[in-house]
Amino acid sequence: MSETAQVTEEHIQGSQKKPKATRDAYGETLLELGRKRSDVVALDADLSCSTKTGKFAKEFPDRFFNMGIAEQDMVGTAAGLALSGKIPFASTFAVFETGRAWDQIRLVVCYSNTNVKLVATHGGITVGEDGASHQALEDIALMRALPNMTVIVPADAAETASVINTIVDYKGPVYVRLGRAKVPYVMPEDYQFKLGKAFVFHIGKDANIVAAGITVDMAKKAAGILSQEGIDTGVVNMSTIKPLDEETLLRVAESSKIIVTAEEHSIIGGLGGAVCEFVSEHCPVPVKRIGTLDTFGCSGNPDALLNLHGITVGNIVDTIKASLKK
Repeated sequence: MSETAQVTEEHIQGSQKKPKATRDAYGETLLELGRKRSDVVALDADLSCSTKTGKFAKEFPDRFFNMGIAEQDMVGTAAGLALSGKIPFASTFAVFETGRAWDQIRLVVCYSNTNVKLVATHGGITVGEDGASHQALEDIALMRALPNMTVIVPADAAETASVINTIVDYKGPVYVRLGRAKVPYVMPEDYQFKLGKAFVFHIGKDANIVAAGITVDMAKKAAGILSQEGIDTGVVNMSTIKPLDEETLLRVAESSKIIVTAEEHSIIGGLGGAVCEFVSEHCPVPVKRIGTLDTFGCSGNPDALLNLHGITVGNIVDTIKASLKK
């Protein structure tokens, strides 16, 4: 969609389909891939019911490896399978996949540039009542810093399916971050994910919101509210956080009086950090980052936690209005 394209009603309101968890879409798509391709294998760290790899395990027990609560072993085994010509999808909760196995990811996946797909679920604070120990708020930063690693955060179930179908043919390490809760469909019906390319709903002349994951829906709603007040606000789904779509981001920066990034992650090292790094070097424009601050999560209702950390439609609206007044 070009920067002059109009935001349609569907783009603002989203699909009428019932909300669906991105992890559910992953499980279904992985199973479909397993039926089509004998080289696809799956690994899990004793959480296959939660990550939805259990569907693959039931139909293809000879291609499924439950490594137990041993995330380091899971990543190392996945790398070995990749070197044997298989395409391994290794899954557990985001906080365990990126934290407990970081050394193995760094050395046997990224340094060795092995064809491993790390698909983690339960990212962010919407894990909810499981609390800080299970809420990954640093995982994107950890993965983005690694050479050879591609980092993707899909916005909805449909984009998740498109992502999984895309990365199976991509050669190299990939980290895909998924959530726990059901989320609304936000992408157009005919949307197809393209690795390294952002999706532009609209580029605004006053402000632009760059979002990923669950915040894409918030961004669209905030843009709708602001447009009613005469503030031309664009929305960009930056689902590929690494490599960043620099061409699109440059167009956004050149058009903007203010950019707001929104993510369910720490503002340090995630999408906000990536946008600030690029913009400061290539087209300096004020950037406001919305996400968790320099803090851990806590136990609570997912919506209450989003409100606590200011990851809301209202905060996006207020941040843009306050920034434009300055």
